[in-house]
Amino acid sequence: MTDYLPGGRRRVDRVLAPDFVAGLDGLDLDDIRARRAEADQEETDLSYARRLLQGRIDILRAEQAARRGDGPMSGHPRTDEEIVKALSLVLADERRQDHGMGRHTVSEPSRIGEHRREAERAVADVGGSATDDMSDEALAAAVAKLVDVEARVSRVRREVQGVVDALTAEIARRYAAGGVPVGTGS
Repeated sequence: MTDYLPGGRRRVDRVLAPDFVAGLDGLDLDDIRARRAEADQEETDLSYARRLLQGRIDILRAEQAARRGDGPMSGHPRTDEEIVKALSLVLADERRQDHGMGRHTVSEPSRIGEHRREAERAVADVGGSATDDMSDEALAAAVAKLVDVEARVSRVRREVQGVVDALTAEIARRYAAGGVPVGTGS
């Protein structure tokens, strides 16, 4: 879904290419800022894809809980209001263990449709759309598959965050060294 491909043409491939952060001291500040903005946007997009996958995992796990007779989906809500309430509880589950790194981003996802299609493809690959028709074993396999995809997205996201950090550190180094006049932005 998002694994780095050496020589690839996607933004994630550019951002994770070793030469993206090589020789930063030879680049001008505007080039470093542009690279940081590109890497930051990729991190935002990966974060969005990750959240889509986590939502679907939460829904499938709620179905597993309902089959065991516990959780917000037990009793199989029927009305629109019951369904919305149950889904709100499922997706707002505060017990989640994988909250991410808590980085604040100011950019919005730029490739929403692309990430939604990739997440839908991952769900379709595991047959996770019609949970009523799935056996308990198939449901467990679907959860495991989506957890694996989400883990890969998270790994790539952490790698991109490392690139953002390296670029930010270079900018900070230049400010600290006095190489950037105060008031020229971040």
